[in-house]
Amino acid sequence: MAYMPGGGAPAPGVAPVGSQYCVCKVELSVSGQNLLDRDVTSKSDPFCVLFTENDGRWSEYDRTETAVNNLNPAFSKKFVLDYHFEEVQKLKFALFDQDKSSTQLEEHDFLGQFSCSLGTDLFGKSDPFLEFYKPGGDGKWMLVHRTEVIKYTLDPVWKPFTVPLVSLCDGDMEKPIQVMCYDYDNDGGHDFIGEFQTSVSQMCEARDGIPREFECINPKKQKKKKNYKNSGIIILRSCKINRDYSFLDYILGGCQLMFTVGIDFTASNGNPLDPSSLHYINPMGTNEYLSAIWAVGQIIQDYDSDKMFPALGFGAQLPPDWKVSHEFAINFNPTNPFCSGVDGIAQAYSACLPHIRFYGPTNFSPIVNHVARFAAQATQQQTAMQYFILLIITDGVISDMEETRHAVVQASKLPMSIIIVGVGNADFAAMEFLDGDSRTLRSHTGEEAARDIVQFVPFREFRNAAKETLAKAVLAELPQQVVQYFKHKNLPPTNSEPA
Repeated sequence: MAYMPGGGAPAPGVAPVGSQYCVCKVELSVSGQNLLDRDVTSKSDPFCVLFTENDGRWSEYDRTETAVNNLNPAFSKKFVLDYHFEEVQKLKFALFDQDKSSTQLEEHDFLGQFSCSLGTDLFGKSDPFLEFYKPGGDGKWMLVHRTEVIKYTLDPVWKPFTVPLVSLCDGDMEKPIQVMCYDYDNDGGHDFIGEFQTSVSQMCEARDGIPREFECINPKKQKKKKNYKNSGIIILRSCKINRDYSFLDYILGGCQLMFTVGIDFTASNGNPLDPSSLHYINPMGTNEYLSAIWAVGQIIQDYDSDKMFPALGFGAQLPPDWKVSHEFAINFNPTNPFCSGVDGIAQAYSACLPHIRFYGPTNFSPIVNHVARFAAQATQQQTAMQYFILLIITDGVISDMEETRHAVVQASKLPMSIIIVGVGNADFAAMEFLDGDSRTLRSHTGEEAARDIVQFVPFREFRNAAKETLAKAVLAELPQQVVQYFKHKNLPPTNSEPA
């Protein structure tokens, strides 16, 4: 419940007469959680009725709207009452499941009720939060974590939280930890409730369903009151230490980065013999496609022991029947599309250009699904041994966006990341859409991506920069994506020792 004081002073020259003058009004908000389900084919349709007591008799004061099919309602209707300091204003909140259109309460199923006084509502509850401290180098305590504030309760339940062990206790399981409990105040003058000391080793005793209890002591109250026991009990339900592995831990543990290149051979790139074409290889022996392959491939090839990489093309007509293909081996060997190192990819790319016809459309999903099939096979091993990286280099707008969105959402569940480098000066808004940095990617069916696995970079932003700059921008998110996947699957590095 929440309240909002209001009202005002009497007009000048007019004296208030006893309780007839309302000092202020109070607004109460009502919500419920985990209500009883009285309906058979659906959830309850609860509404709340406020009763007030007058001369020992309860009478209905007001009622909220009905929250249809909802066991956790937050009612928009507020109860507004006159607040009288000099009176004990007893309140009773009763919840009913609406079954009929009748206004008679006996026609509806009773769900439960709660009684209190208005004074207890406003002044009898705390807004508690906890602060965790460790000893600092100057002999003072250093704040390392603060919980959220739980409003209007003497029985708070704080959300689970994670703190790095080095931050909490400098990695020393026996180092003392000071826990302070406060009652939150808007003006920052939080009221001290109590404190206790513990250590990580003590907190770790709370596990396997066995909680650990700590008495919250206020030293000033303890000195003043002979019968003082504590200012409450803090109950720790569970505490455990999980080791966080780094990207390097996984690489040193034997994880291989499986690199695949997908190259756009659609007609919008222009004739590769024409110097204006994005596939034209200049006298320096390069173009934007080759630059992107070199920038990314030279970094990734160090993390693959055999350095054999599949290189695929899409959007071209192939000999001898000149059918359009969206996932062909650029070395024209479908049973062995692997190229030896980045040099091998560059050689196969240059060699295939005279033998294909640029066509279209620009379909991404076949190549995404191609790599995803191999990533799915890797999950059957239940080890952190392989992570797949697909580099797609393209000049244009995706033609099969719905299919590609679906393919990316499915791939987000696998040990796989997708890097897209946009070459040329096309509008790459669709690529930015796939890159889920600003919003969660969804498939056309509404399914959310399990994680962000797409990194898009427009090559034009790096034309005049060192090649290392492109590689850094393209690969910046990759280590985090690798760790995120294996951590989510609870897979440690293969050669690691147990924590």
